[in-house]
Amino acid sequence: MGLILPTSGLVNANMIKTISHKKYIIQAAILCCLFILGCENDPRKIKELTQTKKLVEEALNVETLFSQNGRMRSKLTAPMMLHYYSDSSYFEFPKSLHVDFFDSSGKMESHLDAHYGKYFETQDKVYLRDSVFVYNIKGDTLWSPDLWWDQRTHKFYTDKKVRIHKNGDRIYGGEGLEANQDLTEINIKQISNSIVNIPDSLAQH
Repeated sequence: MGLILPTSGLVNANMIKTISHKKYIIQAAILCCLFILGCENDPRKIKELTQTKKLVEEALNVETLFSQNGRMRSKLTAPMMLHYYSDSSYFEFPKSLHVDFFDSSGKMESHLDAHYGKYFETQDKVYLRDSVFVYNIKGDTLWSPDLWWDQRTHKFYTDKKVRIHKNGDRIYGGEGLEANQDLTEINIKQISNSIVNIPDSLAQH
């Protein structure tokens, strides 16, 4: 006759194997949790794991022409241009830019200078900052620390302070402005101060 082991002995052996297997799973789960918690406590590691890599093209001494209905409406020049390829592609001008604006007949009407610019191609808009200066052929000027240029409407707008010199008058605005790019129409939201030039013929009366 063969040796017959007690049933309880077989049950105990299976239980030991099951417990050992469960113990391994629990240990692995704990290690995973500790790893995740470690990442959560290290923002640098999280950034490295989640940051999307951007492809960048660099160009020097660029000249870009913008047209509408087959006619050139503006010309942008800059010492450096960076083209970022990401979910929303854009162009950056980190070392200043200059723009010449033209009317529908091709005649130059105004100019723009800024220390920094970012062009959103899909929106046809350019964000400008750091001492933005616009001036037309008549000598009227617009200054603002922060300005948007909308290519579709040919207008500037901002919610920052502005300074206007027009027809000899100096006007200061505290809450933004909207103006067309040749500065013939300017709408200041709130005038904080103004100095009006009075002709000599009126001042004598």
